[in-house]
Amino acid sequence: MIRVDALWLATEPLDMRSGTESALARVVAVFGAARPHHAYLFANRRANRMKVLVHDGIGVWLAARRLNRGKFVWPRGDAASTATLSRAQFDALVLGLPWQRLGDGGVITVL
Repeated sequence: MIRVDALWLATEPLDMRSGTESALARVVAVFGAARPHHAYLFANRRANRMKVLVHDGIGVWLAARRLNRGKFVWPRGDAASTATLSRAQFDALVLGLPWQRLGDGGVITVL
């Protein structure tokens, strides 16, 4: 398994044709660096596709996910350009659920 200690989300869309090198360049541009054991999440403009780049300390992994129906709940332009996620929020995000409503420990804090 790949160890992930921190999850980072970029609010600006990423072209899903981007490969590993251009996604890594985007991580460096947006987050300042690709840190070991950190995962960086990007969505396309329609928010129905997501790419995750993970630096495992030796190299990088790039994974993609596409929803057949619906969209990922993704913050847009008026929010900060990046956000951190807890594991519970990440789990909700990849299923297309409203992850912002989950507080620490999966407690729902906002309706």
